[in-house]
Amino acid sequence: MTRDIRIDHITSTVARLCQEANLLLGQDVVSVLKKAVDTEVSPLAKETLQQILVNADISARESIPLCQDCGTAVVLLRLGQEVRISGGDLYEAVQEGVRQGYTEGYLRKSIVLQPFSKRTNTKDNTPAIIHTDVVPGDSLEIVVMPKGGGSENMSRLVMLSPAQGRQGVIDAVLKAVDEAGSNPCPPIVVGVGIGGNAEKAMMLSKEALLRPLGDPNPDPELAELESELLQRVNSLGIGPQGFGGTTTALAVHVASFPCHIASLPVGINLLCHSARHKEAVL
Repeated sequence: MTRDIRIDHITSTVARLCQEANLLLGQDVVSVLKKAVDTEVSPLAKETLQQILVNADISARESIPLCQDCGTAVVLLRLGQEVRISGGDLYEAVQEGVRQGYTEGYLRKSIVLQPFSKRTNTKDNTPAIIHTDVVPGDSLEIVVMPKGGGSENMSRLVMLSPAQGRQGVIDAVLKAVDEAGSNPCPPIVVGVGIGGNAEKAMMLSKEALLRPLGDPNPDPELAELESELLQRVNSLGIGPQGFGGTTTALAVHVASFPCHIASLPVGINLLCHSARHKEAVL
């Protein structure tokens, strides 16, 4: 049976998620940060991690954004095939939710038109970037991920040859993180998408960032790769905010997809320590 979801419900939900994502750091991230304080060997890095936790507490308590960069609004929709959107256009409902959330929440608006020329600010952080998957069921899952410019600028797409294999993937990730240095505001979460084609690999890398920190990939081969990558990344010595130490990354999440026999695409997406995303199911 078809289930109706009204656009005003979608708009209000997106508006709320935009604000919550910018103000409330996920408990999975807080937990991993606290563990990092205990294991970090550098006194300066340990103090930096403690200040990040203080910042998260102030943000939640006083409704102040976790970061001055409130990001591009990336919205992922998982639309049940038995859902009917009523009352208007689904994507416009999402855009209106972003518009309301960023305006009413006093969140910084960072989106500009004419990206290579005039760069006029849209003044409401729209348009959001929307990705939609149609899935079985009668619900609509909405994920809002405000993605900061500093970390997004460090994204990489590497088209490897199949012969480069697992080691090629490791080398690509380490090179990307090393070249990024302090720019993505470490400690970071590293999303790695392997396979598909160019755009699929990049999408996999971003979706991988949504997995709760501390949850390894259920595929043993990918879980082993994640563990090795995390150890290797943290051996780079970049550390929190680039001050050195053993906590360059809080987690490495890998996702994979079948690919062409001549290809080995690798997408790499970095997420800053304000690992912001919130979800709701309507």
